[in-house]
Amino acid sequence: MPDSIVTIVGLLVFGTLALALLMAKMFRKAGPNEAIVVYGFRGPRVIKGGGAVIFPVVENSRQLSLELMSFDVAPQQDLYTKQGVAVTVEAVAQIKVRSDKESILTAAEQFLTKSPDQREGLIRLVMEGHLRGIIGQLTVEQIVKEPEMVAERMRSTCMDDMSKMGLEVISFTIREVRDKNEYITNMGRPDVARIKRDAEIAAAEAERDTAIRRAVALREAAVAKASADQERVIAETASLAKQAEAQRDLDIQKAQFTEAARRQEAQADKAYELQTNVMQQKVVAEQVRVQQVEKQEQVKVQEAEILRHEKELIATVLKASEVERQRIENIANAERARLTMEAEGRAAATRLQGEAEAAIIFQKGEAEAKAMNVKAEAYQEWTQAAVVDKLISNMADVVRAMSEPLSKVDKITVISTGADGTTGASKVTGEMTKIAAQVPALFEALSGMKLEDLMANVKAMKPRDGGNGLSA
Repeated sequence: MPDSIVTIVGLLVFGTLALALLMAKMFRKAGPNEAIVVYGFRGPRVIKGGGAVIFPVVENSRQLSLELMSFDVAPQQDLYTKQGVAVTVEAVAQIKVRSDKESILTAAEQFLTKSPDQREGLIRLVMEGHLRGIIGQLTVEQIVKEPEMVAERMRSTCMDDMSKMGLEVISFTIREVRDKNEYITNMGRPDVARIKRDAEIAAAEAERDTAIRRAVALREAAVAKASADQERVIAETASLAKQAEAQRDLDIQKAQFTEAARRQEAQADKAYELQTNVMQQKVVAEQVRVQQVEKQEQVKVQEAEILRHEKELIATVLKASEVERQRIENIANAERARLTMEAEGRAAATRLQGEAEAAIIFQKGEAEAKAMNVKAEAYQEWTQAAVVDKLISNMADVVRAMSEPLSKVDKITVISTGADGTTGASKVTGEMTKIAAQVPALFEALSGMKLEDLMANVKAMKPRDGGNGLSA
C-alpha cells in the first residue's frame, strides 16, 4: 500500500511538470516592437504586447515587425518636370506598419512571407512611381524652393496605397535635387546678379548717405565750435572784467581796512599810553602809601623793640637782682642764724660779706642801667641815618616797581612826530628816565626832608672815639 501511494504521487508530480513544460512551450509572448499573428482552428488573430497559448498541430503563429523602416527613394531614371527639364531627385522615406489589428492583418497578408529586402523593394517601387507623378506636375523652381510642399503631396498621394498594404508614411524628405544641364545652377544666377546689383546700389547709397551725413555733421560741428569759441571768448572777457572789478573792490576794502586798523591801533596805543601813565601814577601812589605804612610799622616795631629790651632788662637785671638779693638774704639769714648758733664772733664777718655782695649787685645793676641809657641815646642818634639808609637801599626796588608794568607789555608801538626832540625807541628810554626822576620826590614825601639835606646829614656823621656809633 505505501509503495502504490508513492508511485501515484510520483506520477502526478511528473505529469504536472510535463504539463507545465508543455504549457511553457506552447505559450508565446509578443514584444513591444512586434506583433504575433496566430492562425488555426480558431481563425486568425493578432497578439500585440501580450502573450497567448498556441496549441500545436491545430494552430500556428508568425511574427511581424512593427519597427520603423527607413530607406532611400532614388529612381534610377531621370524625372521630368512640368517644364520638361530632367532632374534627379533623392529622398528618404520612413514607413511602418500601422498599430491597429486590421492593418497588422493586412500587412501580414502582404509581407508575412517576404524578407525585409523584398518588402522594402515593393514599397520603394510604389514610392518612386508616386514621386515621378508628383515631379511631373511641378516646376524645377517649386521643387527646389518648396521641398516641404513636395513632401506633403507625397504623403497625401501615397496614403491610400500604403493603407491598402497596412502601412503608413511617417516622413518623406527630399535630400537632393540635381540636373545634368546646370539648370538649377543657372536658375539662381539672375537672382544672384539682381541681389548683387541691389547690394552694390544699396552700398553706394549708404556710402553717399554716410558722406552727406558726415559733411552735415562736420558743418554742424564747425558751426557749433565757432559758436562755442565765440561764447567762450565772451565768457572769458566777462570773467576777466568781473575779476578786475573784484580785485579793485578787494584793494579798496584792503586799503579801508588797513586805514581803519592803523587808526584803531594808534588810538589803542594812545589809550594804552594814557592808561600806562595812570597806572604808573597809581602804582607810585600805592608804593608811597605802602612805604608810609611800612615806615609806621617800622616805627612801631622799633618802639616795641625798645619796650621789649626795657622789659628784658628789667626782667633779667632787676628781677634777677631782686631774686638774687632775696636768695642772698635768705642765705645770709640762714648763715647768720647758723653762725649765731655756732659762734657769735662770726656774725660780724657774715655781715661784712653780705654788705660786700649787696654792693656788687648794686654796681652791676647800675652798670646795666647805664648801658640801657647809652643804647637809647644811640637809637636817638641813629634814627635819621637809619631812615636815610633804608630809603637809599630801597631805591632800586622803588624804581623796579615803577617800571614793572612795562615788562608786562607784549608789543610797543611808538608814534612820534619828533616835535619834542625825541623820536623812535629813544622815546621809551626817555620815559624811563622821567620815571626814575620821580624817585627823589617820593623820598621827600616819605621822609619829610629834602634828599639833599638827608645826604648832607649823612656826610656830616662821623664815628665816635670808641667806634660804637656815629655823631652828627
